[in-house]
Amino acid sequence: MSESSNRPPLSITPGQWSFTRWKTIGQLEALEIHHPLFRATLFLQGAHLTHFAPQDHADWLWLSNTARFEPGRAIRGGIPICWPWFGDPARNAPEVRKRISTDSAHGFARTALWKLEDVRESAHEVEISLSLDANEDFADAWNGHALALVTFVFSVRGCQIALTTTNLSSAPLAFSQALHTYLPTTDIERTRVLGLGDSHYIDTLDNWEYRAQEGPVYFHGETDRIYESHEPLTIMTPTGGRTLTSVGSDSIVVWNPGPEKAARLSDFPDTGWKSMLCVETANAASDYRVLNEGQSHTLGVFIGRKTFDY
Repeated sequence: MSESSNRPPLSITPGQWSFTRWKTIGQLEALEIHHPLFRATLFLQGAHLTHFAPQDHADWLWLSNTARFEPGRAIRGGIPICWPWFGDPARNAPEVRKRISTDSAHGFARTALWKLEDVRESAHEVEISLSLDANEDFADAWNGHALALVTFVFSVRGCQIALTTTNLSSAPLAFSQALHTYLPTTDIERTRVLGLGDSHYIDTLDNWEYRAQEGPVYFHGETDRIYESHEPLTIMTPTGGRTLTSVGSDSIVVWNPGPEKAARLSDFPDTGWKSMLCVETANAASDYRVLNEGQSHTLGVFIGRKTFDY
């Protein structure tokens, strides 16, 4: 996914970082990266990235202007980590659903407090790793034991995220997940997603029926689809383009709430649907994963820049 794996790592002792600083935002602790080449903001709660931009660029991520930064409350925007299940528990495969003992959607990782594992800095990149030990502390919502390790690599070329799940229990572990990426646009009706043509998707707004996609994905009101695809994607907006390249995923979720649902969502402006879309790297629907004892699986995405004549 990234050329960074070929570079010699430079580990920086905590407290001696050159570009990374602690900051309290609202009631939450975050790491702010002020590198000469880029900026980023990463919260410990949810291992939630809310801002990334190369120097002199607008934010590559969409963040609600009514988002609240409170303990136990999911942040609206950025890249929430949906884990160890995605979406409505009842809509997950039986192997995933049987471990869930709550009606809450999208798992508990996005509101849990993650542990900072490492910060590595160089003249070209900053790499940050956080972990979540999903043990008996989460027994009221989920029956399982797994370790989630997420690594962010920021550079002038883009942002890489790799989420690795390791099954720490003796029984097979089934789970679903998503990197719920919110992207900005100046006009949702002049925005399209390329790379999903000729694929099939589940339309969750139409009785979860299967549909065939022909050509680019356009947005005309509320959209909520789970695509069966692992192809690289390009998101074209009136001001430019982004590329999303995934690993460990055979499902892509494309979502926009439209005007009616936007009015019902928490921490979401009524007109916010006009300026955002979600394109989520996922293991969703039939693309859920099963790990035997000690096995690991990595779900990842690289978000890069590409310029287009619109």
